[in-house]
Parts: sequence; C-alpha cells; structure tokens
Amino acid sequence: MPAKIFGTVLSHGLRGRMLTKSELQVLAEARDMEELVTRIKNTVYLDAFAKLTKPYTAEKIEGALKEYLVNAHAKMVNITGGAGILNAYFIKYITWDLKIVLKGKALGKSYEELAPKINLRAEELVGRRDIVVKALVAKNLEEAIAAISGSEFGEDAAKAATVYKEKGDLRIFDTYLDHVFYHDLGRSMTAESQSPDVKKVASTDIDSYNVLAVLRGKFWGLDSSEINDLIVSTTPKVTRDTLQKMINVEKIPEAISELSSTVYNGVIPQTSSNDIDAIMQLESNFEAVGLKRIIGSFRSMFSVGIMLGAIKLMMIEVRNLSAIASGIEQKVPTETIVSRLIRPE
Repeated sequence: MPAKIFGTVLSHGLRGRMLTKSELQVLAEARDMEELVTRIKNTVYLDAFAKLTKPYTAEKIEGALKEYLVNAHAKMVNITGGAGILNAYFIKYITWDLKIVLKGKALGKSYEELAPKINLRAEELVGRRDIVVKALVAKNLEEAIAAISGSEFGEDAAKAATVYKEKGDLRIFDTYLDHVFYHDLGRSMTAESQSPDVKKVASTDIDSYNVLAVLRGKFWGLDSSEINDLIVSTTPKVTRDTLQKMINVEKIPEAISELSSTVYNGVIPQTSSNDIDAIMQLESNFEAVGLKRIIGSFRSMFSVGIMLGAIKLMMIEVRNLSAIASGIEQKVPTETIVSRLIRPE
C-alpha cells in the first residue's frame, strides 16, 4: 500500500505537469529549432534537455524526450516492485528502436545514418542493449535479421523481412514487431490478477492491435493462416470468433463492419476514400477510445492502473513534442502542426 500511495501521488503529479494546449501552441510557434529548445527548457522538460548539444535537430530532441520517458517509466516499475503489466509496456521502447533499425536497413541506410535516431536508455536498463546494437551495426537487412534471430524478436522480424520483400510496405515491420510486444502484454494480462482500470487500458490496446493487424494483413494480401499468426491473446470485447469473421470476408469494408456487433461499433469510419484510409481512420478512432480509458484510470486510487495511465499520457506528450520538433524542422505551418497533436481533455 505505501508503494501504491506513492505511485498514485507521482502519477497525479505527472498528469498535472502535462503541457496545456496553450503551452503546446507556444512551442509550435517557435521560428527555428534553437528557439524551440529554449522554450521547452522553460517547461518541466528542462532536465530532459540538460545533455542536448547543438546543432539541435528533431532527432536529438526526440531522443532526449524518450530517455526522459524511459526513466520515468523505470521509476514507476521500481515503485510497484516490478508489476508485470508495467514491465510488459517497457518492451515497447525496444520495439520502437528495432523498428527504426530494421526499416532503415530495408532502405539501405548505414549505421551512421541510423545511430542518431536511436536512444538505448531502455535497453541499458533491462540489459538488452546488444540486441539493438547488433542489428544496428549489420551491413544490411539480412544481417540484421540474422543478428537478432536468437531473441524473442527473431521469428517475427524474419517474417516481416520476407513479407516486405514481396509487398514493399515498411509498415509491415511495425505490425510484426508489435506482435512481439502485444503477445507479451497478452500473457501478462492472463498471468496476473489485474485491476479493472488496468484491464480497460490494456485490453483496448490489444483489441486495437488485433483488429488492425487483421485488416493490414488483408490489405497486404496475406493468406488466412498468416493473418491468424499475427493475432495475440483475445479479449471478450473482440473475440477470436469476431476476428475470424473479419478474416473470412472478402473485402476490408466488410471486415470492418464486423465490429458493429462489438463495443467498438463507434470506431467504424463513416466515410473513407479507400481501404488504407479506412484503416488509418479506424486506428485514430481506437486511439481516441484508448485515451478515454487512460483518463478514466485516474478515477481510481492506489492502483497500478493509475500508474499505467500516467505512463501512457507521458507517451502521448512525447509524441506531441516530437511532432512539434519535426514540424518546425520541416517548416510546417504552425496551424498544421497543432492540428495533428493529441490532447487528452
């Protein structure tokens, strides 16, 4: 209980320090990267940028923010004594880095091009630094896949590389590497007795992954067995039977319509110009549902759910700040940058 009390206080503190809409607007109005960094240093992220060096780039800023996020997550894990669900979400940071490396290798990028995009703080904390480094120093995609073949990512990475060579869509690496993370998350949900708030947040993530994996698999023209292999543990909200019906129908709009009989009826896109647009809209709508569940987790006290909610809110903030940095670097209009931000109101 003392740990949960401390975790609850810390979680509310993290949520309370999240940047407001007006603060994000001010950041997005920065004229260049140096002005952006100056403005961010006037926020709670001063310490996060202590080691940042000039010339400032979006990659450096994103790396510093991710390190700050990883450290906060690790602190939360320590407070809870290593709660399985929080440990499961920690794997997400390793998958982020592996996605960057494998997609980079698929495009023929060198170590020098990819290294600045990677922050290995998460890997260092869990003793998994070698797995990313081995892939990073590989000469090409084939060597990178071979380098991680003995890890839990090996089988899915190899499948992703095979499908990518045929389909040529880099998002294939996202889905297959996410399979590793969500498979682990599903096992954690099954193995541990979780609070209702934890289940609401994590089950929404699992449902979203399963549905989108099925739809993307159909979009890429995978056969039913290949799509079934992408599915992880299912929940009562989107059952294996529902996912199988989605696989069995011919067209993606028909597959999406199978959600009408679930609690996710409201995420079905009302209009879409093509299949990929429908999938992207569905992904965005799932994110909105997930965000509501995250905010709802703060209604309970002294639970791991509120700590998970705080971590996921930090993930959203890091995503927002990274988007602002990238937008300013690319000279994107302020109003366009702001319109793409996620605000947990």
